[in-house]
Amino acid sequence: MTGAFHWHGGRLDEARARFGGEAAQWLDLSTGINPNPWPRAAEMHFDWQSLPSPSHLAALEELAAVHFGVDPALCCAVPGSEIGLRLLGVALDLPGRFVLPCYRTHRAIFTDSRPAVSDPADERAVLIVANPNNPDGRIMPPAVLRQWLARQEAAGGWLVVDEAFADPAPDISVADDVREGRALIVTRSFGKFFGLAGVRLGFAIAPPVIVAGLRRLLGDWPLPAAALNIGMAAYSDARWIAATRATLPLRAAALDAVLRRHGYAPVGGSPLFRLIEYGQAGSLFDALAARHILTRPFADRPDWLRFGLPRDDAALSRLDKALSDG
Repeated sequence: MTGAFHWHGGRLDEARARFGGEAAQWLDLSTGINPNPWPRAAEMHFDWQSLPSPSHLAALEELAAVHFGVDPALCCAVPGSEIGLRLLGVALDLPGRFVLPCYRTHRAIFTDSRPAVSDPADERAVLIVANPNNPDGRIMPPAVLRQWLARQEAAGGWLVVDEAFADPAPDISVADDVREGRALIVTRSFGKFFGLAGVRLGFAIAPPVIVAGLRRLLGDWPLPAAALNIGMAAYSDARWIAATRATLPLRAAALDAVLRRHGYAPVGGSPLFRLIEYGQAGSLFDALAARHILTRPFADRPDWLRFGLPRDDAALSRLDKALSDG
């Protein structure tokens, strides 16, 4: 196994180079992206000759703000939540502290970045935490996050909560705690829940001074017309959103059943992925990849392997058979 697979999921080019096969032959379970995307994007058409409309950007942010339960004035669309996080590193210009285990980008955002020890701590820094966490699905209760926020504010720092996987469980969000004068920023992803990672759309929910700073960094046309229009239509689709929130846990439970049947009891996860702990996780990664099934390994935890949701019963059966074959 090479280091490329340890950085992020979705390394299908590297997987094909090492294990062979055409792209269509692969079952990619290496990401936490909904495998059943919002269905109307493929039939939409866009004006590629005109610059993206500022009114469409404002409309998108208003619709997203309703979805998040926040004031639209606090909502800034960004070209992907990862870029939004990296821009916050520039806008805040403070040391960074991250809570292990964590999404690898959290380690790379700030110049002076290191793990927060034990209880996240009283220093003038930016504490970043994912909720639900990636890769283990850990959930910090909002009450705990508010305690951490109070400590960060007392020390002159900030709390950034990465809620990329929060859409299936909106009750854990602290987005509605963001307001002027508070040192709290929440980031959200569009692509994971809506299954359209290629749209490259995310949001920072932040006090007005941070929103203004992000807009200066992003410039006049931060998003293409396609992202604006797809985002507006998807956030307006309340029926699909409700159905997906109901369906994802069922598909995750079906994945759990298959993993347990082969002795791999999940030790963490969210409705969009499952994590197992297994002493020979690297060998299991290789065995599945040889059958053109891509999962997500971890360099600092060689006993972990993460599985995204199979798209349908046929994909789940394929994983089941591959695990049976050893």
